[in-house]
Amino acid sequence: MTDKRFAIVGAGALGCYFAALMTKAGHHVALIARGRHLEAIQREGIHLEDLGESYRLSPARVTDRPADVGPVDAVVLAVKAWQVPEAADQLRPLVTSGTRVLPLQNGIETWDELAKVLGDEPPLMGLCRVVCALTSPGHVRHVAAEPTIAMGERNGAGLSGNAAALAAALKASGVRVDNPESMRAALWEKLAFIAGVSGAGAVARANVGEMRTCPPTRDLLLRILEEVAGVARASGVPLAGDSVGRAMAFVDSMAPASTASMQRDISEGRPSELEAIIGIVVRLGRESGFATPATSFVYASLLPQELRARALA
Repeated sequence: MTDKRFAIVGAGALGCYFAALMTKAGHHVALIARGRHLEAIQREGIHLEDLGESYRLSPARVTDRPADVGPVDAVVLAVKAWQVPEAADQLRPLVTSGTRVLPLQNGIETWDELAKVLGDEPPLMGLCRVVCALTSPGHVRHVAAEPTIAMGERNGAGLSGNAAALAAALKASGVRVDNPESMRAALWEKLAFIAGVSGAGAVARANVGEMRTCPPTRDLLLRILEEVAGVARASGVPLAGDSVGRAMAFVDSMAPASTASMQRDISEGRPSELEAIIGIVVRLGRESGFATPATSFVYASLLPQELRARALA
């Protein structure tokens, strides 16, 4: 435990999960929440079910007003990708000289969106790997995968200052923290995986076990992975040659009942990260001249429902 002060913005599954872990480890954490999530956590704390263990944990501060928290040493941004532009403005009261902001969104555009509002210095590049879901406001269930965060500077420099302090706090909370040589490559590898699982799963309305054992659906997943990797390389990102094989191996190791958050949002009629996960691949494929027929099929199939959900939100 240190005297550093942290804030987590967003009380969905990831925000509640990491807020609970860091609180359990004794760190000073403020959670920025809203609506039913705010009310539930203020009243009863976060209910964390962590691989069979159950905890009730109350962060140091739970509020919908970042100004009431004031400047902190580091911020974990855990909102959905499509909420980042709005959330960036809300971060201002939390950020002062030396504050670092770690975004954990799916996709590859968050750093640029944050830098437009906060400048180049605060945002790190980041991603996380964990399977958890919010079962009700303030109630998060961790069901699979070692919690892992990859974080780094845009220029590839090592972690220092408050970025290093955040990494140390996460490690002390039981999170594996990696500092890849190329965060751009790491983000694209994560994008390929999540696009394949989310896209094929949403179109087929199937969990991972059903997808990987149904040959046509497994082929669709594989083709999405290959297309995302191809767009990355056509865009100048040096993905490793075995990235697709490793992604498929991970799919084969996942719990059969697993589903992706984008898939769950779509199936439940909520706005999703379709644009950040699937639409971006189609757009950049068009710009780079790399064909994306499988990903384009998934995008065309899911976009009408996405537009409907956003109109009703």
